[in-house]
Amino acid sequence: MGLYEELKNNIFILSGPCVIESKDICFEIAERCIQETSKRNIKYVFKASFDKANRTSNSSYRGTGLEKGLEILSEIKEKYNIPVVTDIHESYQAEPVGKVCDIIQIPAFLCRQTDLLIAAANTGKIVNIKKAQFLSGMDMKYPLEKVNAAGNNQVILTERGNMFGYGNLVVDIRNLVDMQQFNVPVIMDLTHSTQKPGALDGKSGGNPEYTPYLAAASSACGIKGFFAETHSEPKKALSDGSNMIKLDDFGSVLDIILKHNI
Repeated sequence: MGLYEELKNNIFILSGPCVIESKDICFEIAERCIQETSKRNIKYVFKASFDKANRTSNSSYRGTGLEKGLEILSEIKEKYNIPVVTDIHESYQAEPVGKVCDIIQIPAFLCRQTDLLIAAANTGKIVNIKKAQFLSGMDMKYPLEKVNAAGNNQVILTERGNMFGYGNLVVDIRNLVDMQQFNVPVIMDLTHSTQKPGALDGKSGGNPEYTPYLAAASSACGIKGFFAETHSEPKKALSDGSNMIKLDDFGSVLDIILKHNI
């Protein structure tokens, strides 16, 4: 059974640090996540970004860059025998990323960028399209169709909340129900959905205390896929620390998912 079929038929989670800070931090997080998911029989995919091209401030840390980032992701994949995912922001990045990663992620802000979607599709890898904060679940029919039209039927759609006013995100559970109608795996992003974009003087804030409730609610809607950024010390994380799950709490979030899943 290929990875896409596994994801369609099992509970799974994409998790790791927001951005690649160092090899050691990535290895530490991967090992802990593997431990927690393995004992609960949850499929695990390691996630980290080599470049955060959409940081609020120009002075914010962006990552290691493409070459070094892919090197670290490749080492994690080989050492732990797990699939890996990262996001791309430019079409030219799709080909080299596709040589390493099992899943290519399209950032929410870029989910309508046709050339980016087609470039990701052409790698033949699974394409995870994050729903823009300004789109409904049903609107994701069109990014999905763009990837399918390029000959790639391995698509995942991810919910990450909507903007209702300034500086806040709200999750409309109906979007999860609607996207499941497309007969593709649907992911609930448990951490970005608690963001408060740009709320911390040039950085995004967040309310991670809502994460367990989003896990329970989305599980009760039949969602099998989840996304959660985690870090041993979120307050020291170089990106999105304000809405990350503390690594010590990762297992308890998984327990909530399993408890409420239907």
